[in-house]
Amino acid sequence: MTTDVAIADVAIDRAPSTASRLAAEFFGTFLLVFGIISAANGVAETGIGWVGVSLAVGITVIAGAYAVGHISGGHFNPAVTVGAAAAGRFAWKDVPLYVVAQILGGILATTVVFLIAANGPDGFLAAAQEGGFASNGYGEASPGGFGLVAVIVTEVVATALFLSVILGVTDRRAPSGFAPLAIGLALTLFHLMTIPVSNASLNPARSIATAIFGGSVPLSQLWVFILAPIVGALIAGFAYKPLFEGLRT
Repeated sequence: MTTDVAIADVAIDRAPSTASRLAAEFFGTFLLVFGIISAANGVAETGIGWVGVSLAVGITVIAGAYAVGHISGGHFNPAVTVGAAAAGRFAWKDVPLYVVAQILGGILATTVVFLIAANGPDGFLAAAQEGGFASNGYGEASPGGFGLVAVIVTEVVATALFLSVILGVTDRRAPSGFAPLAIGLALTLFHLMTIPVSNASLNPARSIATAIFGGSVPLSQLWVFILAPIVGALIAGFAYKPLFEGLRT
């Protein structure tokens, strides 16, 4: 009996396999993108508005982080993965695998939304695609008509702040158990701030997934929403240790 209990304890404590971690990232990114894009493409019909979409984003992050964050770390975003690696919290060698899993999860999510929309009311899919399928953009593709520079600054700063929150609430000195809630609420805040400017990316996997179905304009502007969040994440990742961990005595 004692031996059986010991073996069970070892099995519970064993670190998740690479396959399990990648599956968790795939699942979490699917959940996040499915929640965002389903809510965003239904805005006109449901009347939930930007506030409703922002809340949907935060809720899906909270749910995904509590569900599988203990398996993979709950990144669900290439920018988070790169930022965590820059901060020394994640191995650089694992970054490509995480990013691929996240991108594939996002693409499958938007494909499912596309299939649902294709079987929706007359004109629903056409209207969604005409509106860019909730893609990110600048200029005429920006919800508020903001230009390229404004969008780049917004995405870099918002992502850097978001990564700083993530690194702070997952610091070993932070209270345990509250990180998913804080991260979800922070992402809600940043979406409320950035949807009018860029339609809120902060996540290259989300941007890639929607641009595929959004048409030529989102695809041509996609580089911004890959580059800017990554730059913001790197700034936060490299700055966190000297700024905040350097305060220790």
